[in-house]
Order: sequence, then structure tokens, then C-alpha cells
Amino acid sequence: MTLIFAAVLSPACAQDLQSTSFIDLSLEELSEFRVTSVSRKEERLADTAASVYVITGDMLRRAGIHTLPEALRLAPNLQVAQTTSFQYAISARGHNDITSNKLLVMIDGRTVFTPLYSGVFWDAHDVMIADVDRIEVISGPAGVVWGTNAVNGVINIIMKPADALRGDLAQFATGRSGNSAAWRHGGTIGNENNTGGIAYAVYGKVDSGKRTERASGADNPDEYGHGQVGFRAGWHSGGDHYSVQGDAYRSSGEQAPPVRARLTGGNLMARWDHAMADGASLRVQGYADRTTRDMPGILNEQLNIYDVDVQYHLPERQDRDTIIGGGYRIAYDHVGPNGTLAFLPAQRQLYWANLVVQHEMRWQSGWRVTGGLRAESNNYSGLEWLPSVKVAWAPRDGALWWATLARNVRAPSRIDAEVYFPSRPPYRLVGGPNFRAEVANTVETGWRARVGQSLSWSLVGFHTQYQRLRSVDMQGSTFVIGNQVHGFTQGIEAQAMWMPQPGWTFEAGALLLHEEFKGGLRPQTRQGSDPAHQLRASVRWHALEQHDVQLTLREVGRLPPAVSSNPLTASPVPSYALADLQWTWRPQRNVDVTVAARNLFDRRHREFGGLANPPQNTVMLGRVVDAVLTIRF
Repeated sequence: MTLIFAAVLSPACAQDLQSTSFIDLSLEELSEFRVTSVSRKEERLADTAASVYVITGDMLRRAGIHTLPEALRLAPNLQVAQTTSFQYAISARGHNDITSNKLLVMIDGRTVFTPLYSGVFWDAHDVMIADVDRIEVISGPAGVVWGTNAVNGVINIIMKPADALRGDLAQFATGRSGNSAAWRHGGTIGNENNTGGIAYAVYGKVDSGKRTERASGADNPDEYGHGQVGFRAGWHSGGDHYSVQGDAYRSSGEQAPPVRARLTGGNLMARWDHAMADGASLRVQGYADRTTRDMPGILNEQLNIYDVDVQYHLPERQDRDTIIGGGYRIAYDHVGPNGTLAFLPAQRQLYWANLVVQHEMRWQSGWRVTGGLRAESNNYSGLEWLPSVKVAWAPRDGALWWATLARNVRAPSRIDAEVYFPSRPPYRLVGGPNFRAEVANTVETGWRARVGQSLSWSLVGFHTQYQRLRSVDMQGSTFVIGNQVHGFTQGIEAQAMWMPQPGWTFEAGALLLHEEFKGGLRPQTRQGSDPAHQLRASVRWHALEQHDVQLTLREVGRLPPAVSSNPLTASPVPSYALADLQWTWRPQRNVDVTVAARNLFDRRHREFGGLANPPQNTVMLGRVVDAVLTIRF
């Protein structure tokens, strides 16, 4: 089935500098770093009972990155493969494909996904990279906290608040991967110290991507252009904090010359945080999101999503902590047939509603138990229950063991139940009207520790048993989408950091993965194009305040042909090893110059296989050198 859908995807200055001090922190200070995505409350990174990696704004600055998918390569617990100049396959713990649907992605808590297939159109989502505070990447189940589709992980891109963006910033990037220009202005309306004043920031950016190269040596028609503007504002009033933000974008990309696919959209989000006298807190968030996608010869879509979420955090006690909440999301989706695919009915109103409670008990011996239950309902499968139990033990400061047992589901999407191919009868493939939610039962255990003042490490083992995964079944002469695939994934994630002396940092990460699936028609039994191992090591040198140098080595194991590939022509992707080198020079406190060279070992290599037919049209990625200039005023 994904072979059919592949057609859709294939063709003030001092405050700005605060994040750069991250490289000067000691290992003990790094363990005090605060995250919010694991349990929807602020907690120390060292205390999080989950496999989590934080990509900081400082890391992005030094990497010379100007697109969001490339930023996610910095996380060792993610699988990232580029398929065209503007499309990527991104997942955690397997199931990687251009239609990956078991990884929840958010921007400042706003879920970004398409109800067409419960995944992410990466060409539709971008941010001002220079204004990213951090990206929290969780691998593992998070359904109780974030709902259906947070099956194997969560990515939360957290931007800097408006009051941290005063002044002006200009950024320019150029190189083999494309060109980019961005500008941002921030300030305060009213009181200068922001007591009663409104902090604001506005930005605009344009990106263009160059054509990639095919295995035959010819250019692949996937050049693209993207423009985006946005704003954010925030203000305080007593114990309340209010914020509002929005973006609007327009992009186009080559589909099959001279035809171009076009995309427009925008979003608006508001949030109210209220701190109560007894220590309790209330958060209310709502957003609206609109997308229009026109892909001539394939489909055109108009999608409007409205979402509201409420969270109440009871007063925290020494031995207990409770969070309750709920939310409602409604989507109006219209997909018009345009040659290849049809979704029937063409116009659909979809909803997702949830209630959640999470309670944590703590003991002075260092033990804590967290239990949670989420009830979530949707159009297709009705009411789903997502329970989770987590046990953690901290024998000393800087050491933590945990174990998790969780049930997660991937809610059905329009492509599961309502897709028709071709767009007019006789149909060769149809959606399954009785398609049920996919189920994932996960057990995970991990250990994180700090050894002395220079070494920290973590080791996580996991096993996930899947039931009712999507399959393609035969009914007469027609293929019908069903739930006949089942199986498991299991593996190990390891991370380590060593800081032998000030200015030097060594990091290493590894992901080992084993998968087995049965049922359904081949090649649908395979659920992703996943390597059995993925290794990463880096060394960073911070010299004389003005220079940063980082060398990163990556090795990705052999990939089987993609699920979305043509079984008659598909071939596996050979393993590949890459080296990336970045140098950042700060001639003045308000000026950064970064030169980033990537893929140094290979003149060209494949990262994802099987989308092209014939095979000589497979996209090849070569050496890339980019330069980024950032100026703060």
C-alpha cells in the first residue's frame, strides 16, 4: 500500500548569546538541565526515567544547520534518512519509511501531523533555527503523556520565548545543500523590564534546495523553494503568563518537470499559564492550523485543524505529584482526486478527544512509581485505553535506574480506511472500512549514571510487541488494507559523554535493533527500512572563546528495501560510514561564521532505497559544504 502512497511524497544580543554558554558547563551542571516533554512538567534531565536526548540551540549553531530534518540528525536515538532534497524518512526504534506513523512531532507543543497517514509532511514544517531553544527527543512509549501515535517516540521542538529574543538577528547560509536567508527582530512594547510590558518577536526566512543526483548521474527533479514568516509575543500579569504565536508559509517543489507541487499554510496558537497560591498550576492551550497542498496528477488537499488542551497540575507534595488533563481536536479535511489517488468520502470531519491522569509516588529511599491512564477516542476505532506504569530508583545523586511497561496505539488514518487507487473504478486497492487501531505493548529498562566529574553514560533495553499492524490483503482481484501483520522489535540504546578537561567533549551513541514480523502479503510484512545498527561518535574542541571545532563519525548498517519500494526492482541500501566536520569562528561577540562539511568519506551514497523505478533513478547524496553567517544587532 505504501508503494501507492510513495507517489505523494517522492516527486538583544546578550540574551541571544546565553545559549552559547552551554559548551562551558561542567558535566554536573549539564545534569541539572531541565526538560519538560517526558512527563509534561519541568524536571532535571538526570531525573528523567526515559531515553531522552536534548539537542540544544548551541549545538545547532555549531552544526551550521538551517533545516529542521537535518537538525534531527544530531540525535543518536533517531533514524534519519533523506529521500529527496526536501523529503525525509524519520523514526525512532524502527518502522522508518516515508509514511512513518509511530513518532509524534510537536513544535512548542503543537502537534504537526497529517490525518492522511498519521505522519509528518516534513516539507510543511520549518522553524527559525537560530531561535530554537532546544529539541527534546524521546525514544520509547509516551502515549499516556501525549496520546495516540506517540508509540515509539516524541520530538518536541521548543522555541525561545519572546522575552529572550530582543534585538535583531540576520542569518545567511549557502552551499551545496541550498541557500537560506533569515531575519528576526524582537523588542518590548511598554515597560522595558517586561513587567506589564509585552515582549514580541517577528521573523521571516526563505530557503531553496538544489536538485539531488540520481544513481545514473542525472539530476533528480526535486529542487524546491520555501518562504515563511511568523511572530510570537508574551506578557505577564500577576501569576499569569500569556503567549501567542503564529506562522504562515508558502513553498513549491519540482514534481515532474514542468509540473510543480505547491503548498501554503499557516497556524495560530495561544497559551495561558496560571500559577495558584497553593502551588497548583493550570495551562490552557489552543491552536488553529490550515494547510493547502496541490500535487498535480496525484491529489489536492485542504486541511483545517483546531485543537484545545487543558492541564491541571495539583500542588506538589514531598511524596506525591498528580497531573490531570484533557483535550479535543477536530479536523476538516477535503481531498480532491487529481489523477492517482482518491479518498472517499472526499470531505471528512475527524475528531480526537482525550482525558488523562498521571500520579507519582515518591519515597525517601530513592524509589518512585508513576502510573498513568489515558482514554482517547477517535472516529475510526472509538475509545482506546493507554495505560503506563513506570518504576524508578535513584540510589545516589547522578544515578538512576528505571523500568516501564506501557500500552500504546496508533490510531487509524484516512489512508487506512478511505484510500482508493486509482481514483476511478475499477479500483486495484481500497482502504479497509473496518481497520482497527494498531497496538504496541512495550517493556523498557534503563540505567543512567554520572561517574566522577567527567563521565556520564546511559544504557536502555527495550522490547515492543506489535499487534494488528497495517497489511495489504487480497479480496478477489482487489487489494484491501487490513490488520494482519504482527511481530516485535527489540534493541539497545547507549549514550556516553566524557569531558576530560575544559574545552574538550567526547560523545558516543549506539542503536542496535532487531525486528521480526509475520502476516500480510510480502513485502508488507516488513514494517520499515531499518538498519540493524547505527553508531555515532564525536569530539568537540572549544578553543580560546573564538573557535569551536567538531568532528562527527557516523556508521549506518545495511538497510533492507523500503516497504514503499517496488518489490520487482528494489534492492537493499549498503551500509555506509560518514564523517562530518564543523568549524565555528566568532570574530566578534555578535558575529558567528560556521563552515560545515558533511559526508566526507563518500563521494555519494544512498540513505533510503526503493522509491525510484527504475533503480538508476535512486537518489544519491554526495559531499556537502555549507557556510552560515549569523549577525546579532
